[in-house]
Amino acid sequence: MNKVCSFFILAGASLVLAACGNRGALQPAKGEALPPPVYGEMKTPSGEDLLVPSTQAMPERSDELLRRSEKRQDDEFDLPPPG
Repeated sequence: MNKVCSFFILAGASLVLAACGNRGALQPAKGEALPPPVYGEMKTPSGEDLLVPSTQAMPERSDELLRRSEKRQDDEFDLPPPG
C-alpha cells in the first residue's frame, strides 16, 4: 500500500510541475530592459533572438573519418617558446 500511495503522489507532483510551463512570449522583468545591442548592430535583440545560439556557440561537427594515416605537414608557425 505504501508503494502505491507514494507512486500516486509522485505522479501527481510530476503532472503539476509539467503543467506549470510558460507558453507566452518572453518579456523582460518589470523595470528591466533587454541588453543593449552588440557593437555594430542597429537594433536591440528580442528575447527570441537571444535564445538562438550563435555559430560560435554551436560549431558544425566534422565527421570526416581518416581512411589512412598521413604524415602531418610542417607548420611554420609552430615555434618553440622563447628562452
